Amino acid sequence: MTQEKNTGPKLEEEANQSHSEHKSDSGSAEKIVTDENTKLEEKLQEITDKYKRALADAENMRQRTQKLVEEAKLYGIQSFCKDLLEVADVLEKATESVPKEELKKENPHLKSLYEGLAMTEAQIQKVFKKHGLVKLNPFGDKFDPYEHEALFHVPMEGKEPGTVALVSKVGYKLHGRTLRPALVGVVKEP
Repeated sequence: MTQEKNTGPKLEEEANQSHSEHKSDSGSAEKIVTDENTKLEEKLQEITDKYKRALADAENMRQRTQKLVEEAKLYGIQSFCKDLLEVADVLEKATESVPKEELKKENPHLKSLYEGLAMTEAQIQKVFKKHGLVKLNPFGDKFDPYEHEALFHVPMEGKEPGTVALVSKVGYKLHGRTLRPALVGVVKEP
């Protein structure tokens, strides 16, 4: 009987101890689960943030690439146009160099040649305009360093200082961007 008595209270103690251990185990398990949940939420937030940033970067890259493609389409012919400007200049000088009094019926070959050059010059200007290349002849305009290159300054009575007095070589713009500045002489203060 003594054994039964000893085991009885001992069993109760063990049961109480195991019950309290179970309570402390469940409390620590809850804490572990809560900590893990918090870590997972932080990780999810971090991954979501990285995902949103990656999406934004991809969209920015797409927009930049699209802009570069559009600019390449607009300005891809820039070097070709620069080369053709010299041809246009030669045609213009050729038509300007023919004296108007020589263009009479007495000289039909010169007149035909002149008319051919003038038509060719008009046609090349038409093609330039079609592709966004615009001629700049700034005679009498205010000097603009983005569109003009001043070769010299000249004092002139009756002209406002800072205006273009002489155009040595016309300029050109391609889709609003100066391709070649006009070479000019600018009025200075007397």
